[in-house]
Amino acid sequence: MRRILTSFIFLLAISLTGLAGDNLSLSTVVIDPGHGGKDPGAVSKDGNSYEKTFVLDIAKTLSEKIRAGYPDVKVIMTRSTDHFVTLNDRAEIANKAGANLFISIHINSSAGTAANGYSVHVLGQSHKEGTDLYKMNLAMVQRENSVILLDDDYNPATAGFNPADPESYIFMTMMQSAYLEQSIQFAEVIGEKLAGGPIKNSRGVSQDPFYVLWKTSMPAVLVELCFISNEDDLAVLKQEKSREELAECLYQAFKDYKTSYDESMTVTKPAPAAEKTPDNNIVIPDSDRGSVQYGVQIATLSRELPAGDSRLLGYKPLIKKSANGKLYRHVIAVCPTKEEAKAKMAEIAKKYPDCFLVKIEGDSVSRVN
Repeated sequence: MRRILTSFIFLLAISLTGLAGDNLSLSTVVIDPGHGGKDPGAVSKDGNSYEKTFVLDIAKTLSEKIRAGYPDVKVIMTRSTDHFVTLNDRAEIANKAGANLFISIHINSSAGTAANGYSVHVLGQSHKEGTDLYKMNLAMVQRENSVILLDDDYNPATAGFNPADPESYIFMTMMQSAYLEQSIQFAEVIGEKLAGGPIKNSRGVSQDPFYVLWKTSMPAVLVELCFISNEDDLAVLKQEKSREELAECLYQAFKDYKTSYDESMTVTKPAPAAEKTPDNNIVIPDSDRGSVQYGVQIATLSRELPAGDSRLLGYKPLIKKSANGKLYRHVIAVCPTKEEAKAKMAEIAKKYPDCFLVKIEGDSVSRVN
């Protein structure tokens, strides 16, 4: 594992990524009902109810709603029947499809019966070590990630991941998702919509090292809809109407996120260039230059990389906080014109393959094509 960690640090230094994506609209979504087949997932205290059954039903309802509301959106299920799918295969299905969004649906569980409510998760470091929340989240993550042990082809020596090995989580959380900002945005919308659903207790949005989120190459969230170990939550799950309401909450979150996503990726057609005449050969005063700049974004991270960090490869980035103040955009090659920035991006892309052009206006940073 230490050798893998060392190799990873080297690779990270040459491939720190940003929010890349080729599609200009949210055209493909992958819905991932957790567990299945020989893997029941969480089981109720009486042993009669299974996570795999509930999440498949909710996922099917969600997929039907998206297909009905957005006929042009391709909806892919990692499983549509009660069969086992490995964690790697779930991520591979999404990656091969070139999906714009990955939604993994789960039901939580705990040793006791008091814990209840829903939570939404994106890739990252769990809460501060030593806290009760850290212990609970770590137990949840280890339980979900242990599914990898059911893969007949799994070998910890070659997979680079062992759910029981703390170093595996160090390795995973060192890699910040290239799509972290979009994932958090969607996770927060899900949280808002679930607040109006049949499960009332919100456990919030958090960053945790789920294997399936680590392996997907797109905005991705994992939602734990409630606790099967809690009597009240289980009673809600057993009602078909409540499961439909949970699916509706997820659908409404998808609608809001898709609208925001599509608007952010809209390309405005440039106006026809005016014929050159002496009257429109305008010279921009020096005092007006720099109000709008362009650059190349190489990463969006949950922390600011310090000057001289080896992953910056000698670049001195302009750091801009996201609107929610939780993320840091790292922008290099800042220029007064889009053409200059684009010319520099060709070389930068050799080191940061997923970099992209951005326009900078004050504190606002937006992607441009």
